[in-house]
Formats: sequence, C-alpha cells, structure tokens
Amino acid sequence: MSLLFEMLNYPFMVRAIVVGCLVSLCASLLGTSLVLKRYSMIGDGLSHVGFASLAIAYAFHMAPLSVSIPVCIIAAFFLLQIKDSSRIKGDSATALLCSGALAIGVMTISLTTGMNTDVCNYMFGSILAMSAADVKLSVILSLVVVALFILFYNRIFSVTFDEAFASATGIRTRLYNMIIALLTAITIVLGMRMMGALLISSLIVFPSLTAMQLCRRFKSTIILSAILSVFCFIVGITISYVGSVPTGACIVVTDIVLLFVAIGLRKMKEGFHS
Repeated sequence: MSLLFEMLNYPFMVRAIVVGCLVSLCASLLGTSLVLKRYSMIGDGLSHVGFASLAIAYAFHMAPLSVSIPVCIIAAFFLLQIKDSSRIKGDSATALLCSGALAIGVMTISLTTGMNTDVCNYMFGSILAMSAADVKLSVILSLVVVALFILFYNRIFSVTFDEAFASATGIRTRLYNMIIALLTAITIVLGMRMMGALLISSLIVFPSLTAMQLCRRFKSTIILSAILSVFCFIVGITISYVGSVPTGACIVVTDIVLLFVAIGLRKMKEGFHS
C-alpha cells in the first residue's frame, strides 16, 4: 500500500492509472466477443493504423487522439467491409493493413523528425506521453464504450455466438458488428499511447483467454476478464515503476503468467474430475 501511495504522488502516474484501468476494462469487455468471433487480429490491424495516424498527427502538429480515433474507426469499418464482400479474406486484409500502416508511420516520422525516442513511445508506449487533455478525453470515451456495451449487451451476445440465427430473428447483425468494431477502434487508440502499437492488442486477447480457461458462461467470462485485466494492469504498472521497465511490456508479461496459471488450474480441475 505504501508503494501505491508513493506512485500516486506523481501526477503522470495518476493519469496513467486512471486511463489504464478504464482502457483495461473496455478491452476486457470487447475481448471475449472478439476472440469468440475470431476477430482478435483486428486489434493488431487497428493498432498499426493508429500508429500511422499518430505519426501523421505529430508531423502536422495536430492533436493525436482527434486524428487517430476517426482514422481507426474508418479502418475498422473497412476491415468489416472486406470480410463481408471482398475476395480478400479477413486475415489477409488485416496483414496488409498492418504492414502498410506501419510502413507509413515509420516513413512519416523518419521524414519529419528522424528516428528518435518518439518512435519507441508510439510503438512500445510511454506513460509520460499522456497529457491532462488526453486523460479527460480518455475518461469520456471509455465511459461511452462501457455504456454502449451495457446497452447493447443482449444483441452483442446473440451476434457473438450465432450470427446466422441472430440475423434470422431480425437482429441487424451488420450494425452490431460495426458497433463492436467502433468500440474496439476507440479502445485501441486510447490504450496505444500507454501500451504502444505493438502491444495494445494483447490487452484485448490475453484477459479473455485467461477467463475462458476458468469460466463457461459468457457473462461470467466477461466479468472475470474485466477483473483480471485491471489486476494485471495494476501489477504491471507497479513492476514498471519499481524496475524502470516499459509499462506495456510489464502488463503483457503479467497477462502471460496469469494465462499459464489459469491453464494449469483448468488441467488440474479436469484431472480431478476424471
């Protein structure tokens, strides 16, 4: 507790903890649905697009989030459109988007400022990169994500498990897939400043995979995923503070350790029942 109070004495740590907890919560809410729908790679595609848009915003001295959020939303809709109607498969489209956006981002930064520490901040995250304005916008948008997920929970549940049946019962599956993509795009951009473009997608995937090892119901999986996501963030940022290690890397390593623990517990439980 004394260590936690010591961390809270620094304004940048307070900003990081507030945004990190909210983004972790949003990512965990969406992660279960994305993993079950095999959309988990969309996080990688959107994070690379976010990196490119952040680099362009930085080059033209524009507000990073005001550029990245709409660009990522457009990219999310583009990926869904390709999945539904194009000869290019979803995974191929995501790979193209990842490599193309990453190349654009690196070229933009190289031509404007040179390859410096800003590139590391974008790619691997930095809790020092968040301003007070970023925190305010992050809090507002995170609350919007949580509210929309709660309001459309039943429809998202139906679309996640049986899209064909949901469509047959009159649910506008394409609309709710777009809502999921919209919420994912916002969450990716909010977390990327802290986690980095290369690590933010793990915030969506790992807590959900861990919760799936221990739960069988959708709602209990989401709740446990949210708890684990926030817990891993707190542990990760504490390790980062003590060891002066990048925050995103610490959070991901904590998630990996917890996933292996959950797999071990599941196997022990299966062995006991058998």
